[in-house]
Amino acid sequence: MRMFGRRRDPATATAGRAPAKATARRRDPGADALTLEGVGREYRPGVVALHPVDLVVPRGRFLAVMGPSGSGKSTLLQCAAGLDRPTAGTVRIGGTELSSLKEAALTRLRRERVGFVFQAHNLVPSLSVAENVALPLLLGDAPVGERARRGLAAVGLEERSEDAPSELSGGQRQRVAVARALVTDPDIVFADEPTGSLDPATAHDVLALLRGAVDRDGHTIVMVTHDPVAAAWTDEALFLARGRVVARLNRPDARQVSSLMRDLGGGWEAAAGPDGGRAA
Repeated sequence: MRMFGRRRDPATATAGRAPAKATARRRDPGADALTLEGVGREYRPGVVALHPVDLVVPRGRFLAVMGPSGSGKSTLLQCAAGLDRPTAGTVRIGGTELSSLKEAALTRLRRERVGFVFQAHNLVPSLSVAENVALPLLLGDAPVGERARRGLAAVGLEERSEDAPSELSGGQRQRVAVARALVTDPDIVFADEPTGSLDPATAHDVLALLRGAVDRDGHTIVMVTHDPVAAAWTDEALFLARGRVVARLNRPDARQVSSLMRDLGGGWEAAAGPDGGRAA
């Protein structure tokens, strides 16, 4: 089985910042990228998806959130990103407390200060590659063309700017999604299984882009993954089970992560794989 290397050939990521104009846009440059204090989510009495979690993610940090199906990792991501409101605790992005924002301001914060990369790319098929990258800027008031071009150049796709997403491979579409997530220079990027549908070599390239965005450009990334090899690209891995944080690893490697997953049991074994690699 081919293994991804750790932190090889990091690609550059886009820079640039949309102009400040709204309440949700104000940020404290000295604040951590993400702070969760006692954040929990209960969907109805007795049905707890996430028990209270305390978490601080400093700027320039790459964090993996891991767990088997039903562990609460997606709920944690949704609450942290402002896609769902927790039933307990507070979430702050770049010093802004999300519970203090009305829906319009929260939507603006997500658009201008948060980047998203999903497993399914979520590109708009009727738009060109460049237009997809520029979409967060088009929805705001920032200059578009040059920043979109820089974003595509950073992921090695400048020459494909006028193509439709359907003309790209899966890995190329995910690189476009990474460029789109970074184009507003967000406080934080949330990546939900960004390599889950990619082959190992292509996943390596996408993970190198994310690692480079942290190391070279100081971006902050929280990545949900079940893959020990993907987790090995991060600075820290956080492990969830049954809605609770059960372990943390600093500077994880694939075999260390895989071994801990098997030790934890409860659905982790299949995801861990037999040799620290991606499970079939």
